[in-house]
Amino acid sequence: MRITVFLIMLSVCSLSAAEKVYDWGRTGHRTTGEIAEQFLSRKAAKKINKLLDGASLALVSTYGDEIKSDKRYGEYWAWHFVNYPFGSDYDSHPRSDRGDLIQGIYKCVEILEDEATTREEKAFHLKLLVHFIGDLHQPLHVGMASDKGGNDFQVLWFGEGTNLHTVWDTKMIESYNMSYSELAANTRNLSKGQLNEIQNGYILDWMKESRVLCEDIYANTKVGDDLGYSYMYKYVDTARFQMQKGGIRLAKVLNDIFD
Repeated sequence: MRITVFLIMLSVCSLSAAEKVYDWGRTGHRTTGEIAEQFLSRKAAKKINKLLDGASLALVSTYGDEIKSDKRYGEYWAWHFVNYPFGSDYDSHPRSDRGDLIQGIYKCVEILEDEATTREEKAFHLKLLVHFIGDLHQPLHVGMASDKGGNDFQVLWFGEGTNLHTVWDTKMIESYNMSYSELAANTRNLSKGQLNEIQNGYILDWMKESRVLCEDIYANTKVGDDLGYSYMYKYVDTARFQMQKGGIRLAKVLNDIFD
């Protein structure tokens, strides 16, 4: 066991310093943005297109990560996740004074609905909102502070050292080897009832759903596991469905704001 852990840590440390972790990865976020476009009302789509100067939701979906290296935007770092211990719940656990994913989403919605905010403020927070709704559906972003949302949960991915968070952010989706447009074009066929069920509820309800999935992931993954084809088989369709639900729900939030 000690040898296994050592090899994992050695592999992790040998990763390029330039490698960055992206929430849901670029592909995952762009998939969610692309799917959302399909469910926007005409009125909302027109207003959003004007606010983003013609940029698509897929294009702006990675903006929240792209600004992480700019110290001017350091205050938004904590908005990418919400952590609390297993056995607890969001309502009873103390809030972070830096904010969290839930507070960040509500703040973006508040600014977009406020007629007094400037066009620049609205455009900025719209880009963040697109990103954060994506993060909300990546289950490790509704994780535990004790291991930094799975970032300190060391595993192997097809024999190479990584962590559980990165597996769900990027490794599993990239290993599926489909572009975001291919993923968005090959989603589950949903009945009207299934679509309504996905759209039901709001931010806290969707967070709790991701949390249930997060707990399932921890129940089925151990530190040092060498994850590969069997893990893909178990979870890749779940990850794809999370992106689909994220897109549908993003469109609902945007329709509520702009319609």
